Amino acid sequence: MSVKFAYWVPNVSGGLVISKIPQRTEWSFEANARYARYAEEAGFEFALLQTRFIASYGAENQLEAITLASALAAVTQNIKLIAAVLPGLWHPGVVAKMISTLDQISHGRAAVNVVSGWFKGEFHGYGEPWLDHDERYRRSEEFIRILKQMWSEEETVFRGDFYRINGAPLKPKPVSPPPVFQGGNSAAARQMAARVSDWYFMNGNDIDGFKAQIEDVKRLAAAHNRTVKFGANAFVIVRDTEEEARAVLQDIIHHADPEAVEGFRSQVRFAGQASPERQGMWANSDFSNLVQYNDGFKTGLIGTAEQVADRIIELKKIGVDLILTGFLHYEEDILAFGKNVIPLVREKEEALGKTVSAR
Repeated sequence: MSVKFAYWVPNVSGGLVISKIPQRTEWSFEANARYARYAEEAGFEFALLQTRFIASYGAENQLEAITLASALAAVTQNIKLIAAVLPGLWHPGVVAKMISTLDQISHGRAAVNVVSGWFKGEFHGYGEPWLDHDERYRRSEEFIRILKQMWSEEETVFRGDFYRINGAPLKPKPVSPPPVFQGGNSAAARQMAARVSDWYFMNGNDIDGFKAQIEDVKRLAAAHNRTVKFGANAFVIVRDTEEEARAVLQDIIHHADPEAVEGFRSQVRFAGQASPERQGMWANSDFSNLVQYNDGFKTGLIGTAEQVADRIIELKKIGVDLILTGFLHYEEDILAFGKNVIPLVREKEEALGKTVSAR
C-alpha cells in the first residue's frame, strides 16, 4: 500500500513553529481554502484540523476544527478532513452528529482526531474539570466507543463512568464510518489505540523510536484481534541542497520565541508527569525540538527532495502508513512538496515493490 500524505491545517495563528521567523502562512478561512485546494492538487489524501480554544505560544487566533472542516468540504473534492475534538469540552453524541453531518456534506470524507488533552488551561478556562492523566484516556475511550456505536447502530445505549446515552438515534448515518485517529505516547494512550482507534499518530522521532512504538501498539492491538494504522509527524524543509535546508532549520530555531517555547515546555511537562510513567510525548525534547509543536524536526524530512523521499521510504519500511506534514511557507511549500517529493516517493515505492516481488 502506498504511504499516504496529510498536512496540518494552519487554522491556528502563528504557523507550525514557535518562532518569530517570517512565515508565508495564514490562519484565515480564505487562506485555508487555498491550501486545501493546493493539497488536493499536490496529492495529499488527508488534512488535519487542530483543536485549540485559548491563545497560547503565539496562537492568538483559532478557528474551530469541525466548523472549518465543513467549510473546506464545500470547496474541495477529494481530500479527507480530520477534525480534532477534545472530550470534556465536547459531548460524544453531539460530536457523532456533527461528524456524520460533515460526512454527508463531504460525501464520505470526514474523520475525527480524539485529543485527550494536554493543556490544562483550556479545561479550567471553560469551566471543565481537569482529570488525572489516565482518567483522560479512559474518558476518551468511552467517547470513541460512543462515536462508533452511534454511527453503526439504530439506537445507542451506553453506560460508562463518564457518559450515558439512553437509546439515542442518529440519522442520517455517515456515508461510511469515519476513521478515528488519536495520538499520545503513554501506556494509557497506546492501550487505548489498540482497543478502539483506527489510526495512531506519533510525534516526530527517529527510526528506532518510531519502530518501538509501532511494534508495541501492534502487539497490544493483536491481543484484541485488531489492527491499527500509523501516522508520523514531520516538519518538512525541502531545498535544492541539504545545506540550504539545514540553514532554514537553524534560522527557524535562531528566531524562536524563548518565552513562548518555555511556556509550552512547562505545560507539556506538567501533562506528561501526570502519567504513571511520569513521561509524556515531549519527555525527551530539547529546546530546538520544542520550537516545532510535535517534534517534527526529529523525523528528518529536511534536505533535498531525493533525501526526503528516501527518508519517507525508510519510514514506510518500518510500518509508517501516513506522513503528517507541516511547512514554513504553506503558500508554496505544499505545491512544491507535491511536485518534487511525492512523485519521487511513488517511484521509489514502485522500485521497492519490484525488489520485494523478486525475492
